[in-house]
Amino acid sequence: MRALSIVLTMAVCTIVSSPDLPAQAIAFSQHGVVTQVVGLTEMTVTYNRPVARGRVLFGPDGVVKWGKVWHPGADSATRIAFSRDVIFEGKPLARGEYTLWLIPEATGPWTVIVSRAAHVYHQPYPGEADDVFRVTVPIAASDHMETLAYYFPIVARDSTVLRLHWGTMVLPLHIRAPLEP
Repeated sequence: MRALSIVLTMAVCTIVSSPDLPAQAIAFSQHGVVTQVVGLTEMTVTYNRPVARGRVLFGPDGVVKWGKVWHPGADSATRIAFSRDVIFEGKPLARGEYTLWLIPEATGPWTVIVSRAAHVYHQPYPGEADDVFRVTVPIAASDHMETLAYYFPIVARDSTVLRLHWGTMVLPLHIRAPLEP
């Protein structure tokens, strides 16, 4: 039994490390993680990164439809975790792990949904029963970002901005973190 286990492990390692893997064995949406410490709070976003690949991203003919709940990522739902309680877009949010969902609109702000359903697939939306809260956030336009990205362009002692950027759409999320232990 042990010999079979060793042979199987060697076979898997050979397959995983082989440079001759077919292209379809590599996911289209690569895995990404971004972590930022603000004050005493560690914030981590874990997500998969869809690529525009010439597609219309937003609108009635887009990958993402106006007025419909959208998971901003691919494959498993995008998770955001906080090591301490924070203020997320003006709302208190207890430490823990959550998923992010959006309702994009053609005009006006977008709705951001923070869900306690932390380990779910990107479809279907787990439902309002799992919502911690919803907030509306104005979006901004920027240069084209081919691959969906989350990043922290502004970090202060007790606050940060987490940006979601895909195509020319940028959604800034404002987060405050406590300085006291």
